[in-house]
Amino acid sequence: MTDRSYLGEFELMILLAVLHLGDEAYGVPISRELERHRDRDVSVGSVYAALERLEAKSLVTSTLGDPTPERGGKAKRYFRVTKEGLRQVSETRRILTRLWKQLPELKGEPS
Repeated sequence: MTDRSYLGEFELMILLAVLHLGDEAYGVPISRELERHRDRDVSVGSVYAALERLEAKSLVTSTLGDPTPERGGKAKRYFRVTKEGLRQVSETRRILTRLWKQLPELKGEPS
């Protein structure tokens, strides 16, 4: 039986943002990081939905920080990429790079 698990585009972007943010990876900064690179709005709700899927797949783990007065006593939920998550990011990169290299030169696109 073949492994049918793969990373969708948004999930891959979330994992890359979490890796980039390091210890400050929680919903709002992840959303802002994606907005900065995509030049379009990214809802925090969609980020958390993707993070829940990634956590269910054991590609990220989460921990709660300390409650803060600025957040009305709520704690931030911080995320980290697991070893399996890092493996899948690397594998996805390898596959995408191979596919890009096999494309014939696109008209109007620099080589």
